[in-house]
Amino acid sequence: MIELKTPFSEEEIRNLKAGDIIKLSGTLYTARDAAHKRMCESIESGDKLKFDPKGQGIYYVGPSPAKPGEVIGSAGPTTSYRMDDLTLPLLENGLKVMIGKGKRADKVIQGMKKYNAVYLVAIGGAGAYISNCIKECEVIDYEDLGAEALRKLKVEDMILTVCIDSEGNNLYEQTK
Repeated sequence: MIELKTPFSEEEIRNLKAGDIIKLSGTLYTARDAAHKRMCESIESGDKLKFDPKGQGIYYVGPSPAKPGEVIGSAGPTTSYRMDDLTLPLLENGLKVMIGKGKRADKVIQGMKKYNAVYLVAIGGAGAYISNCIKECEVIDYEDLGAEALRKLKVEDMILTVCIDSEGNNLYEQTK
């Protein structure tokens, strides 16, 4: 198991291989399709995002509301292909890690190879388990989107699998 802390270095990303198991700690950002659309519009218009994507990771999740006394509700991964048309601008701006579930489009994989990024998968259906790794949660933009708002998370020991590495090796393809 490889222990990683955010932010991610170019070398750390380059050394990850499809099939590696990761224990991740540090800051992650959350965004789904609606937030991605707004982030891409901001990038296109030259506006600054509420976080700098350089060396960072985005977890594709729309968490359920937190119960009293809890940091976050269930936080299982969202199907990643819904962000495929909105991913390249973030990779171009230094995003290094994407976390979700399911396959990615070829254009995203080519972008990962070009910009040295990886795609990690979390276990679908394990949202309650994953939420135990989230120690802090703060909405930082797009509050009107509710569950799809842009959030900043602090995570500890989040277990993930490298599905697609920065060379384009794809665990889904290797296990056919």
